Amino acid sequence: MRLDKFLKVSRIIKRRTVAKEVADKGRIQVNGILAKSSSMLKVNDLVRIQFGNKILEIKVLALHDSTKKEDASKMYEIISETRV
Repeated sequence: MRLDKFLKVSRIIKRRTVAKEVADKGRIQVNGILAKSSSMLKVNDLVRIQFGNKILEIKVLALHDSTKKEDASKMYEIISETRV
């Protein structure tokens, strides 16, 4: 699954266009490597996202094409959330 689609479906970022912009600005890493919005994700990948003054590190647990709001948080596990 594409990185930008995963971020939208899992509701980490609300819009796919915003997820694409964040990735293309170099604020997302997958397994320690800078990722583009088109990067393909797999289960157990580690994703690091920098939002302004917050860094969120997650582990991908599942890949679904669509989810309900209550099931979205089951797609990932938060490893750490730090303020810069």
